Amino acid sequence: MTDHTRRTVLRGAAAVAAAGGLAGAGARAAVAAPQTPKTHRFPFLEGAFKPVTEELTAFDLPVTGRIPRELNGRYLRNGPNVLGLEDPRAHHWMLGDGMVHGVRLRDGRAEWYRNRWVRSSQVAKKLGEPYPGPVPPDDFPCNTHVIPYRGRILTLQESGPLPYELDDELNTVGTYDFRGTLKGPLTAHTKFDVHAGELHAIAYYPTWDHVRHLVIDPTGRVSRTTRIPVADAPMIHDFALTEHHVIILDMPVTFDPAGAERGDIVPYVWNDKHPARVGVLPRKGGTVRWFEVDPVYYSHTLNAYEEGSEIVVDMTNFDAPFFVAGNGSGGPYGASTPRLDRWTIDLRHGRVRTRTLDDRPQEFPRVNEALVSRRHRYGYSAASAEMAQAYMTVDGNPPDRAFSNALIKQDLLRGTTQVHRLPRGAAASEAVFVPREHSSAEDDGYAIAYVHNPDRGASDLVILAAQDFTGEPVARIHLPGRVPLGFHGSWIPDA
Repeated sequence: MTDHTRRTVLRGAAAVAAAGGLAGAGARAAVAAPQTPKTHRFPFLEGAFKPVTEELTAFDLPVTGRIPRELNGRYLRNGPNVLGLEDPRAHHWMLGDGMVHGVRLRDGRAEWYRNRWVRSSQVAKKLGEPYPGPVPPDDFPCNTHVIPYRGRILTLQESGPLPYELDDELNTVGTYDFRGTLKGPLTAHTKFDVHAGELHAIAYYPTWDHVRHLVIDPTGRVSRTTRIPVADAPMIHDFALTEHHVIILDMPVTFDPAGAERGDIVPYVWNDKHPARVGVLPRKGGTVRWFEVDPVYYSHTLNAYEEGSEIVVDMTNFDAPFFVAGNGSGGPYGASTPRLDRWTIDLRHGRVRTRTLDDRPQEFPRVNEALVSRRHRYGYSAASAEMAQAYMTVDGNPPDRAFSNALIKQDLLRGTTQVHRLPRGAAASEAVFVPREHSSAEDDGYAIAYVHNPDRGASDLVILAAQDFTGEPVARIHLPGRVPLGFHGSWIPDA
C-alpha cells in the first residue's frame, strides 16, 4: 500500500468514528475561519457544527442557579474541530482535528473553562509548535472520546491511532500505549467494568481480515487479545459488554479498497452483499457465536446485560442503507433519523428479537457508568435539530419533531420517557450522567451537557437533576464561547 493510500485509509477510518466572549477569556491560538463558496452548502462547517478558531481560558465562570457542591471534578467532551481548512470540498466533519472542551467544578464554583486541540504531530505543525519525540504510526489528533483511566485522561480514536493523554488542564502529554502493551489500534468506545476493574475494546483496521477483542487488566496492561475472523473489513464503531460476554455488531458498512485508491474522503461504503450479524463472544475468550439480523446501521450502544439465557442490548440505529460519506459528503446519509432500539439475543433458541423502544430522533445514548455490563433501568440521550438536518433522510423530509432540541431520559422498566425541551437554536450535545455521592438509586444524580445558548451566541454547561429531569436546570454555567456539536465526553471526579 502506498503512503498516499495508507493516509487515505486512515483518514477514512477516522471519518467513520459515527457526527463573542465573557470577561476573563483569553485566546491561546487563532486560526483563520474556513472560507466556503456561498454557492455551496457544507452543513458540518456551519451553524452548530461550525469550528471554533481559538483556544480559550476563562476563570470564575458566571452561573445561573447553583452548582451542587458535591460536583468536584472536570466535565470534558471531545469532538472534531478542523484546524486550518483549505478546501471544504475535501473535508469530512469526522476528519476534524480533535478538540477537548472542559469545565472545572469545585465547591460550588465553576473555576475554569478551557478548550484545547489534541496536539498530534500534524496539529502541532499547524500551530507552529514543536512535536516532542518521533511521530508514532497512524498519528491522528483523536477526536471521538475522552475518558478517565487510572489517573490519566485519554482521548480516543478508532482504527489506527494511539490514544493521546492530556493533563488536568487539557495540555497534551503524548501518546499512551498502556505500558507498551497496546500493539495496534484501540477503539473510540471502550467499556470499563467497575466490578472486574477491566477495560474492554473491539479494535478494527481497514487491512485486517479480523477484529480484535482486547482486555486491559487492573494493572493497566493489555492482558489478552482475541482475534475474530470477519469478511470485508467492516467498520465496528461500538460494541457492548455484559457480565460474561462481548457483543460484536458486524453490519454492512465495509472498507472500499477502490475508493481508498481513488482518494475518496471516506473509503467505506454500504455493502448489500455483507450479511448483518451479531456475535456473542465469551469474555474469557473462545469461539464467537453469530446470529443473523436484518441490516441496519447502528451508531452507539447504550448498554447490555444478561437475563437468564438471553442478552439484552439497547442501542441507537438508522434504517438501511446508511451512507457513511453522505453520498460524497453532499447527503443524504441514511433512510431515517436514529432511534432507540432493543435487541434481545436468545442464546437458547438461536435467534434475535428486535423492537423499537423510542422512535423519537436521538443520538449519543449514555447510562450510569457504574452499570456498564449490568442491568440498567435508565438511559440518557440527546436530540439536536441541526444534527437531524445534517443527516437528512433520503426523501429530504425527516419528521417535524426531528427539528427540535431536547435531552431525553428513558425509563426502560416502565417504558416511559421524560423530555427536557430546549429552545429553538439551542443545540444539545451528549448528556453524561453523574451520580450523587453515596447514592443508592440508579438515577440519583445529574445529567450534564453542553447546550448552545442562542441569546448569547455561546454555550452553557447545563446541569439537570436526573430525578427532576423536566424541571429547571439546577445550574447553567455560561461559557466564554461556543462548543460546536461533537461526540463524546466524561465526568472525571476528583480523586
